[in-house]
Amino acid sequence: MTAQDKARPFHLAFPVTNLEATRTFYRDVLGCGIGREDPGRWIDFDLYGHQMSAHLRPASLAGDETGLVGGDAVPIPHFGVVLTMEQWIVLADRLKSNPDTRWVLEPKVRFKGEAGEQATLFILDPSGNPLEFKGFASDDAVFQA
Repeated sequence: MTAQDKARPFHLAFPVTNLEATRTFYRDVLGCGIGREDPGRWIDFDLYGHQMSAHLRPASLAGDETGLVGGDAVPIPHFGVVLTMEQWIVLADRLKSNPDTRWVLEPKVRFKGEAGEQATLFILDPSGNPLEFKGFASDDAVFQA
């Protein structure tokens, strides 16, 4: 693998309805570092090495589109991070112990015993943005079909 083949951090700008609730959630619940910000307009977060930019958009973000994955209806669109299984377990435990966690899909293993077996969970941030966090026993399984 060359340096060009290695995964690079992604950048995602996403809308939120309340910057301070977003700051609290991403910093205190998910454990993200805070980068640059333009007070009252946007905040950059470090989500497992990826740059997430929350931009204030006061209008409602509600949507009800879903797709079927492994028998579960999952919100479309959504975003998240593929974690090691150890990272996923730590995050899942932290979210389960937080009574304010807004679950879409509680922690579970999908495709058990099949190619691409994965642990998954879906939550909503304070603006209703759906996030998925996946855990794999090996990075080799991420793209297995």
